[in-house]
Amino acid sequence: MAISPILLIALFSLIYGNYVIPIEATHHVYRTLESSSSYSSHHDQPYRTAYHFQPLKNWINDPNGPMRYGGLYHLFYQYNPKGAVWGNIVWAHSASKDLVNWTPLDHAIHPSQPSDIKGCWSGSATILPGGKPAILYTGIDPNNHQVQNIAIPKNMSDPLLREWKKSPKNPLMEPTVANKINASSFRDPTTSWLGKDGYWRVLIGSKVHRKGIAIMYKSKNFVDWFEAKHPLHSAEGTGMWECPDFFPVLNKNPLTIGLDTSVNGDDVRHVLKVSLDDTKHDHYLIGTYDTVKDVFVPDNGFENNQNVLRYDYGKYYASKTFFDDGKNRRILLGWANESSSVVDDVKKGWSGIHTIPRVIWLHKSGKQLVQWPVKELENLRMNPVNWPTKVIKGGELIPITGVNSVQADVEISFEVKDFGKAELLDKWIDPQILCSQKGASVKGGVGPFGLHVFASKGLQEYTAVFFRIFRYQHKNLVLMCSDQSRSSLNKENDMTTYGTFVDVDPLHEKLSLRTLIDHSVVESFGGEGRACITARVYPTLAIHDKALLYAFNNGNSAVKITRLNAWSMKKAKIN
Repeated sequence: MAISPILLIALFSLIYGNYVIPIEATHHVYRTLESSSSYSSHHDQPYRTAYHFQPLKNWINDPNGPMRYGGLYHLFYQYNPKGAVWGNIVWAHSASKDLVNWTPLDHAIHPSQPSDIKGCWSGSATILPGGKPAILYTGIDPNNHQVQNIAIPKNMSDPLLREWKKSPKNPLMEPTVANKINASSFRDPTTSWLGKDGYWRVLIGSKVHRKGIAIMYKSKNFVDWFEAKHPLHSAEGTGMWECPDFFPVLNKNPLTIGLDTSVNGDDVRHVLKVSLDDTKHDHYLIGTYDTVKDVFVPDNGFENNQNVLRYDYGKYYASKTFFDDGKNRRILLGWANESSSVVDDVKKGWSGIHTIPRVIWLHKSGKQLVQWPVKELENLRMNPVNWPTKVIKGGELIPITGVNSVQADVEISFEVKDFGKAELLDKWIDPQILCSQKGASVKGGVGPFGLHVFASKGLQEYTAVFFRIFRYQHKNLVLMCSDQSRSSLNKENDMTTYGTFVDVDPLHEKLSLRTLIDHSVVESFGGEGRACITARVYPTLAIHDKALLYAFNNGNSAVKITRLNAWSMKKAKIN
């Protein structure tokens, strides 16, 4: 699991060249706060989301064991039932017909056995033959050792799966002196997959010194597990691998078709994703699963940091995918933690949300994944606003009116012609640092152009999501930024600016941006889902009906808006 609370102090840390608010690798337990909150009514809370998943109150982190069963989607998640900071962790449970509206159910797993008496941490669900779900999860035993346990439904005929029972054989996997596994670095089992040899396989995140490892275990019956001779994959210098995920993606049309986790073949590539405890980001590798040697062979490894990709370049961690057999797609869920202080979290009575479920597939280039909000989200759209083609000159700021500026879905596409004015980039630089140096207020050649969201009158506050084009090695290089540097007058908040390069050719395709705006969330998809950035922002002026929305261009060159469609969003029924 992602074992980390929000920090008490907003302190920037330079890790792998990226400025991030550090999320402690070991549990930072606030003993005086872990069972306290001062929950306020929704009317007093401008930052509470309307259509992003969150419980009614208290702390939430990792999505756990998502699956489809009995025609319903099930989501479990790490939850503190007693307060707004990390602690007292159980598996909370909600169910949905559409991945948008969620009904809360009783907690599914809570400490009750010696093998989990000090905590029920993250894990995954696997649908066994005959359609029977089984959950493998990390428990903390009386010695504070991390061990792996199993739970199965008590009543298979209950589509809500309201009750779960644990095996008396728990723990099924545990660190021992013989296997030399660090008892504090052995967690977060993946969804299991079935090999042609009849053995189930599961990965456990771990490390040895600075080497990150995906330890593999095997079983014939899903109860008696043994450690494989070697890990599926490992990498020096990467630190602890949390919340690993391993799944196949289709490498032929239609690429958007998802695959069951056990599928393999000539038209299949594999994705290994790990949540790196060092960087607090979800990194993934695309490669080949060698079933003879039982190892993953990535196309590009962690040793080449410039080419290691992330699901999301903002606040996003501890993600989990599952195969949706109802619509033949693979769904990605992730946790977005707060940017506010612990004191503010306790005051508002809650902390943490989940991002919108995303469909995920392999891009036609084979070099990266594509992500897009689930289609069902569009059922919340109302009161559409559509613009005709419009040229936006350098220095121009155009209001987008007619939509609820704190609860909206905006799609906009730009066409660029004047590449001669693009700024020259003479050497590769970390895109997040580049976005920090050249934010929305820094005039450029081609860009910055994009959206100002959560903007106050007079622009004392705004969050900018934008593109900027550079010339690098005789090619056009597209930078996408989410600039929080002016997002709030409350300087206690984390206002990190995020960024990434987008693999698009602006000479031959338009630059598209879709941004989901939800009270304290700015979740953006650039290049038709080739780059994603999630931000958590807490303006003091730009709240409720005082928040404004703009299209802007702060470059020397004019750009054309070829399409702008915006919708106000209905409130989802969540918990």
